[in-house]
Amino acid sequence: MHQIHQKNQINLWLISTMLLLVSLIWIGGLTRLTGSGLSITEWEVFSGILPPMNQNQWIEYFELYKKIPEYQKINYGMSLDEFKIIFWWEYIHRVLARILVLAYIIPLIFFVFRSYIDKTKIFFFSSIFLLFLFQGFMGWYMVKSGLVSETDVSHYRLAAHKFLAVIIFSMILWSWLNINSKKFIISINIKNILMSVLIFLILMQIIWGAFTSGLNAGLLYQTWPLMNDKFIADDIVILNIFSKELFSNPSYVQLFHRFMAYFILFYSCLIYIYFRKDQNSNFFKFIFLALAFQIILGILTLVSGLNIYLASLHQMGSILLLSSAIYGLFCSNKAQNIIDTQSYKQ
Repeated sequence: MHQIHQKNQINLWLISTMLLLVSLIWIGGLTRLTGSGLSITEWEVFSGILPPMNQNQWIEYFELYKKIPEYQKINYGMSLDEFKIIFWWEYIHRVLARILVLAYIIPLIFFVFRSYIDKTKIFFFSSIFLLFLFQGFMGWYMVKSGLVSETDVSHYRLAAHKFLAVIIFSMILWSWLNINSKKFIISINIKNILMSVLIFLILMQIIWGAFTSGLNAGLLYQTWPLMNDKFIADDIVILNIFSKELFSNPSYVQLFHRFMAYFILFYSCLIYIYFRKDQNSNFFKFIFLALAFQIILGILTLVSGLNIYLASLHQMGSILLLSSAIYGLFCSNKAQNIIDTQSYKQ
């Protein structure tokens, strides 16, 4: 009975952390989409917990914002009331990040001291906490890139910030799915490798999605399936596809993001053919539903002219797709562990 109580508490902790993290990713996406990410120009770890409490403090924050290129080149003449709108988005994002870290580390310390968590898993959960701290630093490092000479943040730093968030989410999701397992180890076999490759492809697609967002590449060709009446846009040279242009040229980045979506769909169909005879292949229903949802959202976001609500849903769709693939790996890994256990007993 006591063990069930312990597992219920750990379950609640992991689920709450995942929900907070997904909320943070969602708010972070909206903060960027509303052009609010550079509204707070200093990294106030402790003093920034409270918002401006009077008119003088609001003016102080606004004057700091007026010094950066985004205000001088894009938002020049913005009123204080307009500034308050973008400030609140970034402020909520930062406060939620603080709440998330506390909601993770305080229960972890409690569980470790009460021996609720197996000693073999302490390092795993501690590494997640360290990644949270690094994620906070990366957030500021990203913001800093848009405060000196550019009107936007570095798309490389934006992608790193997003990638860290989804890695942390993946680790917590995997630990929650395997809460009843003694170890989080993945068995090495062909099915697990195939599922791991799918997860890798989705992570790559998330990175290029961040590149697409950071470079505003979605503003270039807002038609589908063609790119302004061409399958491959006129300004794209085929021979340069696998060059630095793939990482920094908006046209190449959007093309790669499109083609990666097609390839992930193709690859998912291929591995489904391999898995379909297995009794535990029902998880592919979730993968295909999430994949269809994400592709449709991507198309709608593009042709709508980057509608904020659709773009936000598209970002959350990537988390749903990644989750479905991780769940697929869990099902495949669990089935293999059962087979290994039965073979060992025999």
